[in-house]
Amino acid sequence: MMHRTRPGGAISKRRTAITLAALSSCALAVGFTGTASAAAGGVHGTPRSTYVALGDSYTSGPLIPTQVDANCARSDHNYPSITARERRVTSFTDVSCGGATTAEMWQAQGTNGPQLEAVKRDTDLVTLQIGGNDVGFGSIIGTCAGLSAKDLAGNPCQQYYGASGYDQLTVKILQTAPKVARVLREVHSRAPHARVVVVGYPDLLPDDGTGCYPDVPFAAKDFSYLRDTEKRLNLMLRAVALLNRADYVDTYGPTVGHDMCTAPADRWIEPLRPTAPAAPAHPNAKGEEVMAQALLKTLSRGAGHH
Repeated sequence: MMHRTRPGGAISKRRTAITLAALSSCALAVGFTGTASAAAGGVHGTPRSTYVALGDSYTSGPLIPTQVDANCARSDHNYPSITARERRVTSFTDVSCGGATTAEMWQAQGTNGPQLEAVKRDTDLVTLQIGGNDVGFGSIIGTCAGLSAKDLAGNPCQQYYGASGYDQLTVKILQTAPKVARVLREVHSRAPHARVVVVGYPDLLPDDGTGCYPDVPFAAKDFSYLRDTEKRLNLMLRAVALLNRADYVDTYGPTVGHDMCTAPADRWIEPLRPTAPAAPAHPNAKGEEVMAQALLKTLSRGAGHH
């Protein structure tokens, strides 16, 4: 049955057709991108062949046997090494280094060259765990431990960082966001076809906010404050990853209940006086293993999972 269409209706239909065609093109482009991504990973999801790991001490694994780089306190049982072995990559470069900030992506750190120099055009996979030292993990722990004696039942650390009327640590996290974003942009520029994954930080303190003084010498109410600070850091990393075409790996969730306040047999993060080979307030070998499994799980799901 024929219907007469007004000129305006024809234009409207034409616009709709053009819009649908454009959307179809986008869908096809996404589909082809996904196919290319899968192809880069190999047939039937076999591992990518070229992997570069960037990061700080939570990546490098200080004091965890066996240490393979004294300058960077790097272990061959850190999560990148475990991931590389599990995925049977043909080329693996780990330039993670204890004490690294986003600045060390571009500048040497002792005998470790600028970390970004390891990222090449043919790199298939890049993992990045950075930002903790930009915010000042080490100095925060030292400051809060030092202030705890002032008010063991209170929150002297939170008061110290909020003395100016705003929380200095929240500001530091916000200031770190564009630095991490810049690193991700540079990774994409150097390795345009690589899958890029941002790795978050594991659960350092009890998720329920309870304390364990004197094993971890913070005042009672500063435990929840520091827990929330770490959660804000991880939230920032997740957001920056999402905005810069990178996946995000949550290592906090899988490590809840195994923080530095738990018994030695159950802990995956060592306290300020470690009982297993690891740096204070850092993952031990089990912690690195759990972070590796979280990363492997994300990699197995394919790109685009945050």
